[in-house]
Amino acid sequence: MKTVVHKADSRGFANHGWLQANHSFSFASWYQPEKVHFGALRVLNDDIIAPKMGFGTHPHDNMEIITIPLKGVLKHRDNMKDDWQEVRPGEVQVMSAGTGVQHSEINGSVDEYLSLFQIWIIPDKRNVAPRYDQKKFSSEGRKGKLQTLVTSIDSKDEESLKIHQDAKLSRIDLSKGETFTYNLMSKDHGVYIMNISGESEINNEVLESRDALGISETDRFNILSKTDSELLFIEVPMIEL
Repeated sequence: MKTVVHKADSRGFANHGWLQANHSFSFASWYQPEKVHFGALRVLNDDIIAPKMGFGTHPHDNMEIITIPLKGVLKHRDNMKDDWQEVRPGEVQVMSAGTGVQHSEINGSVDEYLSLFQIWIIPDKRNVAPRYDQKKFSSEGRKGKLQTLVTSIDSKDEESLKIHQDAKLSRIDLSKGETFTYNLMSKDHGVYIMNISGESEINNEVLESRDALGISETDRFNILSKTDSELLFIEVPMIEL
């Protein structure tokens, strides 16, 4: 088993006033050569956005973009459908940028901060037709069990959102003292675990809020929840850039 530990306070941080951004991987002006990617996972940003503020229209191409709101309301608009879409906690949004897409993202509240994860995954197919989707997932569906959020567009899993990569995003909420075994889809994959909240132990490594652990070269690993905890798993092929 190969592991890499990313403590919360080791992430890149940018304070733009309206945006407080934490970068798990090199992003914008923050560059760390040892933190460019984890396999096909290229970006994991943990953003807090002020009320009524956000990102104006900007382009993307050939990237799979997943957004997970944790608190507040996200409003999204793109050139595939020129009206605002609301994405709330419990929902997940996916966008295949493909040949190119223009979009805007703003905090849809006038008085509440928006907290979200934005994840970029390198696709296994380039220049596909852009696409957008979102779905609501119940909190009950991840209590003590794995809730699959996103899988490959080639997967037969009909309950998950789809991206152009042999990846899987999932969540679990564990109670104090609860254990769980995560089984990887392939030994050629790795899993990047973001400890959203609480305290958990994986491979003798204790993860606190927003700590992360990358695991590869294994087919499974065990988790012990030392307090009530929430975890996000991003399983991806361990490609080289």
